[in-house]
Amino acid sequence: MKTKLLIVISSDNADTIMKFPLLYGGVSMPRGYWEEVHVMFWGASILRAVDTPSIRDKVISMQSDGVKFSACVVCAGEYEATQSLEAIGIACTHTGELLTQALKSDEWSVMTI
Repeated sequence: MKTKLLIVISSDNADTIMKFPLLYGGVSMPRGYWEEVHVMFWGASILRAVDTPSIRDKVISMQSDGVKFSACVVCAGEYEATQSLEAIGIACTHTGELLTQALKSDEWSVMTI
């Protein structure tokens, strides 16, 4: 049975990021939809995570509910955003490892935006 949700965001549209993946991801743990939620920023979404106050605030709020966050370390480096991401609790990692694990797992559902 799938109990974990991985949300991969690559869109650079702030409205889309706020109104779908962060909205759903933000209510998923408090409402008991999933036991674990992990949001992954990849590509251009990294720029929105660091330069959009509403996204930064939502990330911080979701962390208090137990949602985990990461960002592609390669992308973060290319955008010179590593320090800004880590300052709001987004770990810069080799995200392909978690994505591959989730895709192969019977425990994870993967949603990409």
